[in-house]
Amino acid sequence: MAPTLKDVATLAGVSVKTVSNVVNGYDFVKPENRRRVEEALAATGYRPNMGARNLRRGRTGFIALVVPELSIPYFGELAGLVITAAHDRDWSVLIEQTQGTRERERATLASLGPHMIDGAIIGPEALEVDDFTELAPKVPLVMLGEHALDVPIDRVAIDNVLAARTAVTHLAAMGRRRIAAIGANPHRGTAALRLTGYREALVAAGLPSIPEYVSPALNYHRADGANAMAHLLSLPEPPDAVFCFNDMLAIGALRTAAERGFRVPDDIAIAGFDNTEESAYSLPSLTTIAPDKAAIARAAVDLIHRRAESGEFEPTEVQTPFALEVRESTSGLV
Repeated sequence: MAPTLKDVATLAGVSVKTVSNVVNGYDFVKPENRRRVEEALAATGYRPNMGARNLRRGRTGFIALVVPELSIPYFGELAGLVITAAHDRDWSVLIEQTQGTRERERATLASLGPHMIDGAIIGPEALEVDDFTELAPKVPLVMLGEHALDVPIDRVAIDNVLAARTAVTHLAAMGRRRIAAIGANPHRGTAALRLTGYREALVAAGLPSIPEYVSPALNYHRADGANAMAHLLSLPEPPDAVFCFNDMLAIGALRTAAERGFRVPDDIAIAGFDNTEESAYSLPSLTTIAPDKAAIARAAVDLIHRRAESGEFEPTEVQTPFALEVRESTSGLV
């Protein structure tokens, strides 16, 4: 039979209540008693009944993570980090992908209810303010990324304008004077912010903003970056640097540059955004903006926990840090 709290208490020489306090993470346990309980837990192999614990707390034991595409490495890596952070709060994670369409995002939003989950982390691409008002999920929500949506829910994001400006400023500091951008998309809120940062950096560096150098991308896949780079390299005066709005676009751009005989970074420098694992192993390795994805995951889960525990309504916005990871695609240094 599975060991019980009483078994652990007997072995440790303490009360069942003391064992329960240790298992539930409460602080008011004497250090010596905590040590004995932890040793007894390890010796007996006791595992708490999470279903019973959640029932006592009025929880389901699950939260949801809603993202556009798990095939995009950024969201896949973020999902793993959210799962880790959720486990620390005794939650399991249900994952849904929406392909970034309003129809799928609305359907997912409408399905979120307290009978299934304790909260949801959502990265919307196409939702509008009216969708939140009309569907009004009855669970805590956390929105990922900066969006123009004025809705009273918690948010976790980096400063996309500043991050894009940092990447483009780096390209200008490397002596590049014809800097292009790949990823403009009016249907992606973060794309508009990164485009703003790109343009602000050009102005600050005294460089012209050339419309032909801003290449749109319907999706943010490698093929979109490859096709956009093919167009840029076919211009009468091709750019000598490209800032891509995510790493997948940049990886595709790297491939096209190599196929067309352009040396990176000698002939054209390329920078990405997201610092996905692939960016460190591309050839050349990719300079990229590195959001603190672990901090994003922790902040999002902590916001759900706080709201689920306290019922606070005042929305909170958490801004997490980022860094510029300089690699071979702009510096040429191994």
